[in-house]
Amino acid sequence: MSRDTSAPLTPSTIALLTLPPLLWAGNAVVGRMAAAWIPPITFNFLRWALAFVLLVPLASWVLRPDSPMWREWRRFMLLGLFAVAGYNMLQYLALHTSTPLNVTLVASSMPVWMMLVGRLFFAAPVQRQQLAGAALSLAGVLVVLSQGQWANLLRLRFVPGDAWMLLAAFTWACYSWLLTRRDESPAIRRDWAAFLLAQTTFGLISAAALAGGEWIWLTTATPADMPNHIHWSWALVAVLLFVAAGPSIVAYGCWGAGVQRTGPTVAGFFSNLTPLFAAVMSSLLLGETPQIYHALAFGLIVAGIAVSSRQG
Repeated sequence: MSRDTSAPLTPSTIALLTLPPLLWAGNAVVGRMAAAWIPPITFNFLRWALAFVLLVPLASWVLRPDSPMWREWRRFMLLGLFAVAGYNMLQYLALHTSTPLNVTLVASSMPVWMMLVGRLFFAAPVQRQQLAGAALSLAGVLVVLSQGQWANLLRLRFVPGDAWMLLAAFTWACYSWLLTRRDESPAIRRDWAAFLLAQTTFGLISAAALAGGEWIWLTTATPADMPNHIHWSWALVAVLLFVAAGPSIVAYGCWGAGVQRTGPTVAGFFSNLTPLFAAVMSSLLLGETPQIYHALAFGLIVAGIAVSSRQG
């Protein structure tokens, strides 16, 4: 079993765990834009197919017949299923069937899932400061969602799409905890590009199968909440290139390194920076000036990270 052996946060670790939420916030924004252009599971498959093409020049050795990746295919198949095929597919489904505000709210449960998965499946104790940090961090997310006015929370309405994001948060917690198990070859573990390419290689198998199922379903159904074919444009191409390079390669590489340093539970609190970054991006895109509540939310989330990372 693995345990959450967290270490004190350093500036480099903070940078590693802050960049992924920034890129994933951008992924949510452009994913919502692409919802009208391409079916969600197909979008996820094309994203990772492009990421695979970009990763091959960086770590082509891992695809050789004598690579240790093939001996450890079960582990990489599981990692790819949770991260490449699972979490991202569920997020894009959520963006089709739910509002961005609701998706952000459900995703804010990530620290709780991290603690539950760690406790139930990886024998990781839940410490008092982690519970306090979760409360502070969730309060910061609620400040963003309510825009500083708590009455706004009462107007939220949940739809079936929110269940997709709840399941996505669970799969991401499982993926992050699996990263703490050092079962793969040291040669792959030391090479971040090889480690990600191995996950992507096997994850694409699941993603392709799911995309095929989606197209079979689209030929027999006419869903009102998603397109039944791809509307190609330069905007869609630009979105695909961005999500393949930034939220996929850069973000996953940084997240994996950060989780190895500080453990999944503490890292999970950094995921709550995603809705804050998304709110700021939305404000900038709409030409609005960031509000005081953004600063308050940022302070609460950072306080939650600081409290949760204290050594017990």
